[in-house]
Order: sequence, then structure tokens, then C-alpha cells
Amino acid sequence: MRDERPGTDAAAHDPPEFPDKKRKNAMQISTQELDGGVTKVELDGRMDIAGAAVVDLKMNLIAGSAKKLLIDLQKVSFLGSMGLRSIVIPARAVHSRGGKVVLFAPTEMVESVLKTSGIDSLLPIRHDLAAALAALQ
Repeated sequence: MRDERPGTDAAAHDPPEFPDKKRKNAMQISTQELDGGVTKVELDGRMDIAGAAVVDLKMNLIAGSAKKLLIDLQKVSFLGSMGLRSIVIPARAVHSRGGKVVLFAPTEMVESVLKTSGIDSLLPIRHDLAAALAALQ
């Protein structure tokens, strides 16, 4: 028998869906070839487990051919351990072929994670594009 009292419908107890919020936080990755053989990878969103899953394959493909990799972190709002992994493994691949990688313009929170984890000792962090490009030469 169905309960007819207001607010007792099962649908009333389900949390509402927020598709716009999910889409807004979804990780995006784009690439651009810059002068001097620099490949710029722009990451946008949360680098959590889901975000890392979105970018892993593409980052590894890029790392397989790039010699100078600029990873733009300006629009990364969160960086977790899986996100760190998605940056470090491709960076090691580039380094193993004699290439260079620079992390560009992370937010204060993201930079704090990079420094706390010690990634900044492996990959330079630059907030100025000219300095970032110079570090790749």
C-alpha cells in the first residue's frame, strides 16, 4: 500500500541530481603546439580519481612524443594523489628520453600539494610564461 502523506514519496527522499555541477567539475585536457617545439597541455578541473582517469591515456600519449612539455595547471581546482601520478609518470617518460617538463601557474592550493609531495624538486614550477618557456630550453 502506498503512503499518501505529503513528503513520503520515495522520490522525495532521493538526492537531487546536479548535472551542471558534475559537468563543471569534469576534467578537461587540451593541447597546443608552441614555438620552439614546446607542447602545452592545459588541464582544467579536478585532478582526483575521476579526473586522473580522464587524462591518463592522453598524457601518456603526449609524453611518448614530446621533448618539451609545459603542463598548464592554472585551471586545476584540486590535486589528489592520483592526479599527482597522472603528472609524474608522463614527466618521467619525457625525462627518460632527455626531454624537459615544467609545471605552469598552479593555484596556491595545487602548488602547496606539489611542494608537500616533493614534486617541485623533480619538476620546476613557474608562474610566468616566459620563465616557463625559458626553463624548457
